Amino acid sequence: MACRIAQLRHKEVVNESDGAVLGCVDDVEIDTKNACLVAIVIYGRPKLFGLLGRGPDTVIRWGDIRLIGEDTILVSCRISQPPKRKRRFII
Repeated sequence: MACRIAQLRHKEVVNESDGAVLGCVDDVEIDTKNACLVAIVIYGRPKLFGLLGRGPDTVIRWGDIRLIGEDTILVSCRISQPPKRKRRFII
């Protein structure tokens, strides 16, 4: 199955160890010397609507990709997602 880089941008990345959706592919790393794809990059989540920058990017090596399907990319790597903060409302 042939796939273009532009088509990778619309695929969700799912970690097969815990089933967590890591996000969509935002960028790729290419080794220009050997002309091969090295990794895919998922940008960090924006902080305060992007005004305070972004969180750290997630870089997934090409060797950690297990399957590229029509809608998703399955990866096998140990990426810890930061826990979501619970909002406390004081009444």
